[in-house]
Amino acid sequence: MNADEKRLLLVEDDPEIRRLLADFFHRENFAFDAVSNGNEMDEALRRAMPDLILLDLMLPGEDGLALCRRLRALGNTPVIIITAKSDSVDRIVGLELGADDYVCKPFDPRELLARIRAVLRRVGTPLSPPSRRFVFGEYQIDIDARSLTGPEGAVALTSAEFELLACFVQRPRRVLTREQLLDLVHGRSRDPFDRAIDMLVSRLRKKLDSVELIATVRNGGYLFTAVVTSAP
Repeated sequence: MNADEKRLLLVEDDPEIRRLLADFFHRENFAFDAVSNGNEMDEALRRAMPDLILLDLMLPGEDGLALCRRLRALGNTPVIIITAKSDSVDRIVGLELGADDYVCKPFDPRELLARIRAVLRRVGTPLSPPSRRFVFGEYQIDIDARSLTGPEGAVALTSAEFELLACFVQRPRRVLTREQLLDLVHGRSRDPFDRAIDMLVSRLRKKLDSVELIATVRNGGYLFTAVVTSAP
């Protein structure tokens, strides 16, 4: 992260805190603006959009929670709430409204700097979603692409068969009852004597050309016996 390219906006009604933080962050080579209320914040946003906003909760006029709600409606600029309030309810509400972090006064500016850098790293480098491609035996399944490839190429599965296999692959070597499988595949529970899962398992075994991959557990359900690894 290059701090020279980062702009902070502080919304804080205490002039001494505004001055101290302005001095500190200028020394750290941040562009830094400080305002005292919501109206001044709106004016500052019209002039330049910051990379991160430091937002006090106890403000004249609109309080920090109301401003946080407005900011989230406007976009995804990171927000760190700064407040003298240590009440967990305010902290939880702030986070639920979309704040990225929460710091209680009094605080060490160096701690605040570390939190700012952590948030900027997090939002500046979006995380790739985890892969949902898996390998078991001679097969590879891509859950997002809804495809299964075997030693002889693509394997055609119905929607229900694919959902059942995905359930097994993501929970290998774990006994799953019929009720659990029905709920996972169909999104609802059924009578325990419903044979729909048994029929699906039978069809899936045929298409995988293996009975051993899906073992029947007496009075238990089914167990996917294969070693499952993430695909490269």
